[in-house]
Amino acid sequence: MSPDVLPPLLLLLWTSAPCWCAPQHTCHPGDELLGRCSTGARQDRAACTELNLGYCNDLDYSRTIFPNILGHQSRVEAESGAEYLLLSVIHGLLNGECSPEIRLVGCSVLASPCRDDKMIKPCRRTCEALRKDCSHAFEAIEMAWPYFLDCDRFFASDQEGCFDPLAGLKGKVVRPPSTIIQFTYTSNSQMYSLLKRTAAKCAHICHVYSIGRSTEGRDLLVIEFTNNPGQHELLEPEVKMVGNMHGNEVLGRQLLIYLAQYLCSEYNLGNQRIQTIINSTRIHILASMNPDGYELASSEGHLLNGWTNGRSNAQNIDLNRNFPDLTSIFYRNRRSRHYRTDHIPIPDGYWFGKVAPETYAVMKWIRSLPFVQSASLHGGELVVSYPFDFSRHPQEERMFSPTPDEQAFKQMARTYADAHATMSNNDTDRCGASFYRNRGIINGALWYSFAGGMSDFNYLHTNCMEITVELGCDKFPPEAELYPEWKRNKEALLSFLESVHRGIKGEVKNTDGNGIKGATVSVRGIRKDVTTAEDGDYWRLLNPGTYIVTATAKGYSKVSKRVHLPHRMNKAGRVDFVLEKPGIEDHLFPTVDSWERFDPYNQFERFSEGDGGVERQEKPWWWNYFSQSGISPPTWLLRNV
Repeated sequence: MSPDVLPPLLLLLWTSAPCWCAPQHTCHPGDELLGRCSTGARQDRAACTELNLGYCNDLDYSRTIFPNILGHQSRVEAESGAEYLLLSVIHGLLNGECSPEIRLVGCSVLASPCRDDKMIKPCRRTCEALRKDCSHAFEAIEMAWPYFLDCDRFFASDQEGCFDPLAGLKGKVVRPPSTIIQFTYTSNSQMYSLLKRTAAKCAHICHVYSIGRSTEGRDLLVIEFTNNPGQHELLEPEVKMVGNMHGNEVLGRQLLIYLAQYLCSEYNLGNQRIQTIINSTRIHILASMNPDGYELASSEGHLLNGWTNGRSNAQNIDLNRNFPDLTSIFYRNRRSRHYRTDHIPIPDGYWFGKVAPETYAVMKWIRSLPFVQSASLHGGELVVSYPFDFSRHPQEERMFSPTPDEQAFKQMARTYADAHATMSNNDTDRCGASFYRNRGIINGALWYSFAGGMSDFNYLHTNCMEITVELGCDKFPPEAELYPEWKRNKEALLSFLESVHRGIKGEVKNTDGNGIKGATVSVRGIRKDVTTAEDGDYWRLLNPGTYIVTATAKGYSKVSKRVHLPHRMNKAGRVDFVLEKPGIEDHLFPTVDSWERFDPYNQFERFSEGDGGVERQEKPWWWNYFSQSGISPPTWLLRNV
């Protein structure tokens, strides 16, 4: 139920209840903290009465008793409380999840069954099972578990003669055998709620975190999947997928939202392939890098195919032209023997330009985690492009401009294109561009050249190798096309996640057995090195073949090994190094202070500050449903109070 539908429902509730005044209750232990204390007097004698609560009339009994467990003196008072209002709108708030069970159990507290003028409490075991199954739905909308569903306080044991309010549902509710996804477009608020609900539902394998905010203050929300959420695990590769960089290219955004739901549900259903992917990989999904642009594009919808508005962010900056141009620096210095062509620092001059907060947030994110590979999902063509995106000759806009990892990039692009239903077929109708005999992949600069792209920045500033996936001609396809597009892309998305497990991985340690952070791992003939992560582990994407691999670190001697990768390897080969002192020339290593020199003028300090505690925290989106109803605001539903 959407927010614009709920207020008429509240109006109906107001007109059906004799009084929507603030309820009067007697204090119980702890109620003062809940704001539920009053001087109301309890009735002298409780007696059974007809159950006549509109949202509770489908219970398995017809008689209740007042005062009820919560101290409501009458049906009118119960109907006037925030508890009853919550039960009446719970279906819409939780998007249908757990709503029959929550409502029935809640009604059993507000209007417990009565026999011989005595109240029969609901069963504690039913409450505990409900909380275990449904607490994730409340966490997803940042709502506290309702106080009146406190299993220890308002429920009874079987030995006390309790009753099960969900007995009538048993045998009727059948869990779906597979993942159910609603193939519709989602607003920004719906996307946030859905991702948070997914993370709460699969808290054992995923969680959500924000990497920053957009120009207009919207969260850049990432959902992470791994068997140990929240931290990097030794030798576990990190993969990221980014959608909606251009706000009017929306298919990638939707596919990543569906992918998150699919991974969560299929893992819980025991899908061995999905469990293997998540148990061996740390996956980060940023469904929308440009939520402000999407907001503008969605206002015109698919009728104009999203071509006119929303590509740029709210500052009218094209985010895929806003990253530091490290490719030009690479071209200028690539012939210098001692100049590193990897981990190129950001030039100070970049910060004097206009840097979008979305770009800033993503750069910090890219630098903060040891990503191995990445995909950025776009729209407007049907092809996978790979770096370099900027031509090696500035006057040539369509010039083949390979990276030192040309073969590995081609394999990465092939992985997605070949697994896609139509992308690699040369007979597929394209969108104006000609990719004859390319089978759906192309070097970016050979297609068209531009500077300041995210993929080039990933490659030249970090270990990460990123491809750009153009998903189709329609940037904003009709809603009816979302399910067919999911079917075309699902296998490609999964294959891409699996493809990170190739090449080699290992640890670089000293003779004491401690991992060496920032050690360099180089491959003879490929002038692009990778560096080790915090605990000394590394990953190097390589195609099958024979390589000479060398590890070295500042202050240590180098060690080289010959490595053969056969064609049918289904996982990365393990190659470890132990380095001894004395050291070698320092020029082989990045100048730490120059690479670490990020935002030296503190341009974006305000975007990186924390929320400042509860006082600065805004009320959640559902708060107005209660605060505008004329009842005492239910502060017990706020999680941080």
